[in-house]
Amino acid sequence: MRKSLSRWCTGLLLVAGGGLAAFPSLQACGPYHELPQRISTPAGATQPPQTTQSTGELTPATDYIPISCSEIGVEEPVAQPNGTVGQVTLVSLNAAPEQTATAATTESKPAAAADNKNSDAKANTDAKAATPKIQVALLLDTSNSMDGLINQARTQLWKVVNEFSKSKLGDKLPQLEVALFEYGNDGLPASEGYIRLVVPFTSDLDKLSKELFALQTNGGSEFCGQTISQAVKTLAWSKADADVHCIFIAGNEPFNQGPVDYSAACKDAAGLGITVSTIHCGDYQTGLQTGWADGAKLADGNYMSINSDEQVADIPTPHDEKLAELSTRLNATYVVYGSAQEQEEFKENQVAQDANAAQAGAGVAATRALSKAGRFYANAQRDLVDGLKDGSVKLEELKDEQLPEEVRKLKPEERKAWVENKGKERAALQEEIKKLATERDAFITAERQKLASADKKTDSLDTAILKAARSQAEKKNYTFE
Repeated sequence: MRKSLSRWCTGLLLVAGGGLAAFPSLQACGPYHELPQRISTPAGATQPPQTTQSTGELTPATDYIPISCSEIGVEEPVAQPNGTVGQVTLVSLNAAPEQTATAATTESKPAAAADNKNSDAKANTDAKAATPKIQVALLLDTSNSMDGLINQARTQLWKVVNEFSKSKLGDKLPQLEVALFEYGNDGLPASEGYIRLVVPFTSDLDKLSKELFALQTNGGSEFCGQTISQAVKTLAWSKADADVHCIFIAGNEPFNQGPVDYSAACKDAAGLGITVSTIHCGDYQTGLQTGWADGAKLADGNYMSINSDEQVADIPTPHDEKLAELSTRLNATYVVYGSAQEQEEFKENQVAQDANAAQAGAGVAATRALSKAGRFYANAQRDLVDGLKDGSVKLEELKDEQLPEEVRKLKPEERKAWVENKGKERAALQEEIKKLATERDAFITAERQKLASADKKTDSLDTAILKAARSQAEKKNYTFE
């Protein structure tokens, strides 16, 4: 009766919002809409899942899924809520990807159920104690007309980071993770909707900056609904209710283009606690008429319009030169570990992003210096100072060839103290940068008051993102200094 079920179905998992395409074994069992008669719903339970008209995929807020095993020669099972069918464990589609990723196919046993309860209790305890996250996904139109938008993203990244660094949730300081998609670029595969995940969620801000400066505009087939759907399904969204999950999509073409219904994509996002804020690059009224405002409304986000071609005035200050010098001196406090290639790549990219910021203007370089002095510029994956500070690295466990030469030549008992001294040197430089940055801000505020115009200017990309993100974070009891 169950000839080869374990061979076909061992480890088969269903992930919230992931659709069927990612699970070839599940596709062999047939899509849901072809098998409505194969599932029964227990009394009092929620109804079986529905499919979206636009994609034929399961909606992410369902509890049950049928499996047709006729092709593999087994008797048709009956689905149970979060229970088992023969040897196949059904995992709730309401669970987050992190929860399902380690699940395994097992037979139903009381002891296993008890273990699951204990694991769930521990996970809940850990979640309460965990550092809260602010996760921001940037979806940028890189079609021909969007050079101004991309330039704003490149030059205003550090300002956005600095504002987020002022956030708190009670007495906890959140972690910032940013992901980047590009869409609407005819240089990307048509089979993938002209969409590319450039950077998954990361706290490596230099890597993000590098990729922003590498973006090139080309062509124009902008599918907003499909891009949002990809961001919802492919990114590793955290599962804690206290975390902030934001998508920001910016572009200038009608919001309803492409094969995926934007309303379904936005509702799917909202169902998973992800807000979608829309930034129309152009006239505010045009954005209202072409679906941009509707998309934000459906996903509990904010609708905004910006002038993507606006050049943000760079006001020179007496502090810029000193800030640039301190930023360069900070680089010397990084004790980079890993392979020789990894060490070289990190150091080269840090210098390259300093140069990119300086080329964009003294103001951009100054805001980058402040970011490097802040808590979000953390590089524990490559820097021993940060790694020892957060406990993610144990110096004694690293091989000599993974250490930089200046550490390798020291006696083992001298190494930790040497790295800690570098940390003290860095902390002193960071405090000096923060003090100068405060003075710089005061100078700029005074200059802007002198230059103030009666004409109201439109938002730029950074102000649009910060307004929406602060509004959404404050709804979850985050505060900003």
